[in-house]
Parts: sequence; C-alpha cells; structure tokens
Amino acid sequence: MANKPYIYVTRKLPESVISRLNNFAEVGMWNREETPVPRNILLNEAKKADALLTMLSEKVDTELFEVSTNLKVVANLAVGFDNIDVEEATKRKIVVCNTPDVLTDTTADLAFSLLLMTGRRLVEAVDVVRNGEWKSWSPYFLAGSDIHHKTLGIVGMGSIGEAVAKRALGFDMQVLYHNRNRKPETETKLGVEYASFNKLIEQSDYVLVLTPLTKETKGMFTKDVFKKMKKSAFFINVARGPIAVESDLIWALKEGEIAGAGLDVFDQEPISQDHPLLQLDNVVALPHIGSASVETRTAMMKLCCDNILAVLNNEKPKTPVNKDLFQKI
Repeated sequence: MANKPYIYVTRKLPESVISRLNNFAEVGMWNREETPVPRNILLNEAKKADALLTMLSEKVDTELFEVSTNLKVVANLAVGFDNIDVEEATKRKIVVCNTPDVLTDTTADLAFSLLLMTGRRLVEAVDVVRNGEWKSWSPYFLAGSDIHHKTLGIVGMGSIGEAVAKRALGFDMQVLYHNRNRKPETETKLGVEYASFNKLIEQSDYVLVLTPLTKETKGMFTKDVFKKMKKSAFFINVARGPIAVESDLIWALKEGEIAGAGLDVFDQEPISQDHPLLQLDNVVALPHIGSASVETRTAMMKLCCDNILAVLNNEKPKTPVNKDLFQKI
C-alpha cells in the first residue's frame, strides 16, 4: 500500500466512478458533495498527493504547488481551468487536464434554454402563477421577445458555440460569431457568418458569451460595449462571470441599455440572495449548471479518472491543457 500513488479527490464522487482509482492507488476524498474542501485540508492533502481531482471551487496556485512535491497531474472537473495556474504547473512539469467535448451538447442545451427563458420571460411567468398573481389575460401580459428569426451573436465559436448554432438554426435564427480565429469550415457547414466584435454587438438580438476566461477576455463587456448593443437585446453568459464587468452589466440592465440578461456564471460564486443582479426582474440567474446532467457529469468524472490513470502510468492523457508537457513525462 505504501508504494501505491496517492490521489486526492476534492468532492464526494460516486463509488462507481472512484472504484477505478481505488484499484490502482490509495484514494482520499473530501466526504461532502455540496461543500468545497477547506483550503487548509486541501493544502495538507496536496503535500502527499501524486494526483488531484479538482472542482472549479479549488484554487490550484503557486502556494499549492510549492507544498505538492509529488504532484504529477491535476484533473479539473470542468472544461474551464481558470482556477488553475497552468503556467506555474507547466514550469513544474505538472500536467493539467480538463473535460472538453463530453459536455458540449449538454452545455449547448443549457445555453439555448437560458436564452429562451430570458427572451420569453419564463421565470417571471412561473412566479406569477406560483404567487397567485395570474388574474386575467391581456394583450401584453408577460409579453417577451421572439427567438425565431432573430439574430444570435456568439462570442467564442468553439465546439459548444457550434452546437448552440445548430440549435439556433432550428429556430430560423441568423447566427453571427466572433472568434480569435475565423473558422471557414464552420461557416460553410452551418451557414453562420463571421463578424467583427463591434458588428456582432451592434446587430445581435441575443449576445451569447462562450469564450474562455483569459487575460484578453476578462472585462471584455463594459459600459461602452453594452451601450453599443440594441436596447432590445439580451446578454447571455454561460462562460465565466468576469468576462463582463459586473457593475457595468448591472448599470446597463437598470438603465435600459439592454433588455435583459440570462446568467449561469458570476464574478463570485455562489452569489448571495441580496446580490444586486437578483433584485432585477429582467435577469434570469442560474447556479452555474451548464454541464449539469447526470449523464454528462458522470462522463466528466470518468474522463478525469482516465487522465489521472494515464499520467500516473506514464502515458499520454486524453485531454491535457498544457499539451506539450506530456511528451516530457
């Protein structure tokens, strides 16, 4: 047992998933499903860990790496990895892995559902019925905005963006996209149109954010950007909260610069009940559930395990973030 590698899992996961790790290594696991592992416990476990299976709630930074003398791989249960200092990990030859692809369709389902909920005011409508406020019918009672034949602007055309575009085309939407790199094959295959950021912002009825959080995209949506949007437009963010300047978004919603927002992500998560965004009727807020289906989350867990086992066996992991590093293992 002493010669086996040690793997620490930062959230309680099903035995059916973890059993594969148990067959190969000694496994420690935070025993609560809903509560993040306390920082002091994470650092203590990291000291002896050969591998970490982490959530977005864990900050994997220089402090952690400095105590992790045996650490070889961090497998993050998410497609995003802004909670991990990848540059520092790479310097220390620690492989970082994420879970792309397996969550593409599920996240696209959520993104388009959030767009529908926001545009058609579905949360408000549910509350009206539940609160006994539905007294009569009137022509503009809870009248929202159409989705069909409107223009959807996708900022960040990765695999999830392409999957959302497919759904949008079923609603006869015109789809514009802005991406760091233009994708001619996607344009031909799906009939979407590349646009400059400004053109997309100015012409879209729904602006959907799917870009990763990077130094370049942090604070991408400011007052000036919201001012350029149609006053009838909706801002939908299922990527990362800090891509928009939250105070500027609140201003735009209060001042009527945009019609509404559908948000699955926020600057600080979880948000409190008294958060300013939750005081606005034109905001639909979800608790960061983009990939939250039983099937997809299970597939993500299995992929994390695959990546950990590959690295600990000196093999190429399936989805490394620092892609060149596995060649040096």
